[in-house]
Amino acid sequence: MSEYAPSIEKLIESFERLPSIGHKTAVRLAFHIINSSEEDAIQFANTIVDARKNLHYCSICNNVTDTDPCPICANVKRDKSVICVVEDVRDIVPIEKTHEFNGVYHVLHGVISPMNGIGPNDIKVKELIGRLGTDEVKELILATNPNVEGEATAMYISRLIQPFEIKVTRLAYGIPVGSNIEFADSATIGRAIEGRTEM
Repeated sequence: MSEYAPSIEKLIESFERLPSIGHKTAVRLAFHIINSSEEDAIQFANTIVDARKNLHYCSICNNVTDTDPCPICANVKRDKSVICVVEDVRDIVPIEKTHEFNGVYHVLHGVISPMNGIGPNDIKVKELIGRLGTDEVKELILATNPNVEGEATAMYISRLIQPFEIKVTRLAYGIPVGSNIEFADSATIGRAIEGRTEM
């Protein structure tokens, strides 16, 4: 016999399907919805349905948007000659918050991961190559994560675009601002030395 009424169990199971939501959190969220007003619950449900219905991928960069092209691609003030390649839509926000990048993006929607059965055809590499056919693109910034899959994806893309004679750069990484060298691992320190800049 289940602990809760069938409707509550279904709601809990729905929340448990979300990433990083365990059983206890799912129960808390389910009861929050149940204890909210009917108006709030309906508005919450409608917000989910509206987002699912109205959001789609930008036809240029694959960002999630409700307009096509997305606001970044449509902005005439953005430098279209520089494309920053990211793994996920969520990677765009921290880059935008720096106010240091004025180019455009390309979202891969994943990385190459043979262990998980994900190859180049499973992410948006072909669409990226299609964007490089114009003389407009001068630089590609590969901003994939500094892990095995991110590095392999960056390496694959850099080799793939060699015939285009486009400048390929990689985000610098090393010791985070505000941390101590003594606590950094040798790989991080090595990357920091490799990516050092002149003062």
